[in-house]
Amino acid sequence: MSRYPELQQELEHRRKKGLQRMLRTTEYVAECQGTWIVSNGQKLLNLSSNNYLGLSHDPRLLNTWQLTANTFGAGGTSSRLVVGNSSCYHHTEQIISRWKEREATLLFANGYMANLGCISALLDRHSAIYSDRLNHASIVDGTILSRASHYRYRHNDYEHLQYLLQKHKEKHRRNLIVTDTVFSMDGDKANIEELIKIKHDYGAFLMVDEAHASGVYGETGAGLCHQLGVHQEVDILMGTCSKALGLYGAYVCADQVLIDYLVHTCRPLIYSTSLPPALVTAIGHSVAIVQQEEWRRQELHRKSNQFRTQLQQAGLLVPSGDSPIVPLLLGDNQTAIEYSNRLEQAGILAVAIRPPTVPEDSARIRFSLMATHSDEDIAWAAHQTIQTAMELGVIT
Repeated sequence: MSRYPELQQELEHRRKKGLQRMLRTTEYVAECQGTWIVSNGQKLLNLSSNNYLGLSHDPRLLNTWQLTANTFGAGGTSSRLVVGNSSCYHHTEQIISRWKEREATLLFANGYMANLGCISALLDRHSAIYSDRLNHASIVDGTILSRASHYRYRHNDYEHLQYLLQKHKEKHRRNLIVTDTVFSMDGDKANIEELIKIKHDYGAFLMVDEAHASGVYGETGAGLCHQLGVHQEVDILMGTCSKALGLYGAYVCADQVLIDYLVHTCRPLIYSTSLPPALVTAIGHSVAIVQQEEWRRQELHRKSNQFRTQLQQAGLLVPSGDSPIVPLLLGDNQTAIEYSNRLEQAGILAVAIRPPTVPEDSARIRFSLMATHSDEDIAWAAHQTIQTAMELGVIT
């Protein structure tokens, strides 16, 4: 008998609704550079990773990591404000600032901490945050910690955003609009140009989360804002090192005064041990590779379009777009779980995404592609996905 019957009951309730979660143990097939993995002894085509450019196994990054660790040691050993601010930090933050064309950059442990820390440091109970309804959970949690008033506008509905600003902006000392640029579960994009216009019209600040856009968009991979040529009009550019860069960590880029303010007030920065110097140096090297190797973005977009088009032509409910995130919308939780299980039996790892990660009745398979997937693997995966849809009666 469980010592915690209420928790056991809650878990059982989630299981019945198709919302159970479990940790999966995986091993990477080194020669495949992450495109194939092994789970439970089975080799699977990996269509669930955010390693968009295929850099996580790049030997240049592994070599940089090892050489730096030999010099600086394995860990950060303390907060950056004590003795954890190695010279590697200054060098890599300068590299990112030049890449993003901003005055200053601050590295964080991960994207969750970057959003949580930045929002809660800059806003307070006299402030207001206007957030897209489909923004990442880290933005929501940062808003809660800030104690600011929280106004959620309907997804990409800028008339609704303007209505909320018009109604509430005079009540607050500081108003912040915040949005993902590429939304993690749908792969669609915010209209950054329209948001900049609204920002100016209402005297608000604008923060964007480029987690799924950095490395993927723009001539040098600097992100969607750079591709549109509007990056200087955005107050805060946040991005991660754990997706297209193939590593771990995150960064916030802004004017020097804003970065200085975060150093004084951002609790996740002040009270966290610094990143390992080897990781920090590898991040700088990865940014250099991303800027130089345009072929990775070209291949990523070509293969994503190939896969998306094949599923759409078969009649599957896959939204249009040009990101490497390809959602197959199914709606029902149990259908999504069964679909994922059958794909795994066929040799494909494509995870079912369910509430609360996505809204109710919008469960899906979230495919995410890599530049280093082969054309043969992509074609085979599309065929298996279509066959599975037919077996389950999703299409006829």
